Amino acid sequence: MKSIRYIMYFVLMSMTMSLLAQENAQAVAQGENKIDEKVERNTIRKGNGLFNDKKYTEAEIEYRKALEANPSSEIATYNLGAALYKQQKWNDSRNEYRKIVQASSDSLRAAHAWHNLGNISFQEKNYAQSIEEYKNALRRNPKDDETRYNLRVAQLLLKKQQQQEQQNQDKNDDKYQQDKNKDQQKDQKQDQQEQNNNQNNQDKNKDQQEQNKPQQQQPQQSQMSKENAQQILDAIQQDERDTQEKVQKALMQQQKRKKTDKEW
Repeated sequence: MKSIRYIMYFVLMSMTMSLLAQENAQAVAQGENKIDEKVERNTIRKGNGLFNDKKYTEAEIEYRKALEANPSSEIATYNLGAALYKQQKWNDSRNEYRKIVQASSDSLRAAHAWHNLGNISFQEKNYAQSIEEYKNALRRNPKDDETRYNLRVAQLLLKKQQQQEQQNQDKNDDKYQQDKNKDQQKDQKQDQQEQNNNQNNQDKNKDQQEQNKPQQQQPQQSQMSKENAQQILDAIQQDERDTQEKVQKALMQQQKRKKTDKEW
């Protein structure tokens, strides 16, 4: 009997140590953070009071304290998203609401989160995204008239936004075409100016060549005329010499005849 009691004692001790080890392991797995529901409730209640007083920064602090007490608190997460939304911290608020829509099993709470996500996208003028988020809210709560109204407004604004973008695009296209035409006209004008300048330069060069041509050939023409004149003069002088010789010969013959006649 003593030995059995002794064995049972060690078995109980072993089981106790095992349970403690499991609790320690769970505590480590949870980051040694235990849920404090009392702190969670008190800080949420305090945060709601600050929220109603429009003290959104102070409310944010209290909701974060609630999440420290219970990181999985959907109410604290949702309310934190609302406090961030009121401060226009759109990205931070969106992150909190997305946690709700991804993890919450409460369809009504998820619908409210989708509705608020739609409001954030609406504030950012991302109407296409807000429309999809409002639709997700209505899928979970089809009776929400406020969401349906916001959806209709977002659809109208998206249509107007698209029309404005199309008008701007057409305006930009027209401006681009006008600028292109202006550039083409400018290029054509430059080309015409260059052609005119080239023509003027050609005409100017031609005139200069015409002016230079007589100046280059004039001495040659003058020289040729002088040579021709000299040749003509020499020929005339030669003719005169020949004529004088003929005359002299004729005179000599006449004189010789006269002498002969007298002798006869």
